[in-house]
Amino acid sequence: MRRIKLDKIDRRILRDLQDNGRMTNVELAKRAGISAPPCLRRVRALEEAGFIRGYHADVNPEALGYGVIVFAQVGLSSQAEPDLKAFETLSLTWPEVREVHMLAGETDFLLKIVATDWDSYQRFLTTKLTAAPNVAHVRSALAIRASKYEPGVPIDVDAKD
Repeated sequence: MRRIKLDKIDRRILRDLQDNGRMTNVELAKRAGISAPPCLRRVRALEEAGFIRGYHADVNPEALGYGVIVFAQVGLSSQAEPDLKAFETLSLTWPEVREVHMLAGETDFLLKIVATDWDSYQRFLTTKLTAAPNVAHVRSALAIRASKYEPGVPIDVDAKD
């Protein structure tokens, strides 16, 4: 990964791609105020430098039958690095777990879990999560609704270069 210094054009490209990853290079170049070939070079440089990690479709979970989202706070018996890493590695294998965050404080991990219904979450909880080695406790919080869902980060196009 090579390091690059972001200028206003790079930040505009990042913002526009974050808002619409399917935007054509021609449209992206037009919005950035440059021609298509240098725009494509910039996008590739941003990818190589690690600013762009990938592209994906924003799939509607409810349309696919996943009507339940649960945030599980997981506490481990041991916080030794090998034990933390072991839990983290195991949690990556569970397809129901969509996000894994290691935290500082009382809770060791925060997991975002999707399920078709409350019963399927309880099966996941009892057969996988609480059965996992080193798990001391789990606190589940059922999401009622999402008022905001905005992936990515705020990008200030006009920030100083």
